[in-house]
Amino acid sequence: MAKKENKTNAMRILDKNKIPYHTKTYECEEFIDGIHVADLNGDPYDQSFKTLVTAGRSGGYYVFVIPIDKEIDFKKAARVVEEKSVEMIHVKDINAVTGYIRGGCTPLGMKKLYPTVIQESAADFDEIIISGGKIGVQIILNPQDLVTAVNGKFADVIKDE
Repeated sequence: MAKKENKTNAMRILDKNKIPYHTKTYECEEFIDGIHVADLNGDPYDQSFKTLVTAGRSGGYYVFVIPIDKEIDFKKAARVVEEKSVEMIHVKDINAVTGYIRGGCTPLGMKKLYPTVIQESAADFDEIIISGGKIGVQIILNPQDLVTAVNGKFADVIKDE
């Protein structure tokens, strides 16, 4: 008999805001990157998004949600959040800043609501896939609903190919 999935903070926030979503799980004991998760689940890379947390020169934190197979363009990202520069936070700081662990970080339900930017290509889809707030859980939802839930915005923040 399948056990009932425990709700993550991210799911509780979506439920509270009456935002429709569904979840899927995968077997994984420790961090694997988004590309391996997408391969495991047979998901398209351009519809699967990773959550990156950065620190700005001002000391503020910023969240960027980009396709798993892309890299953030730090100059574009800094411009979008009106910072001189942004850089990735250290892995050891992820839990302290977000409340999540590496591989389970999602823009929903962090310790604070940080300015959040979702790569504009997400708007092309009816649904995107993001982390569910813990390793082994993913949330599938409408990208506009995600923008609403995190009070975020769409912008181009990835490196040009």
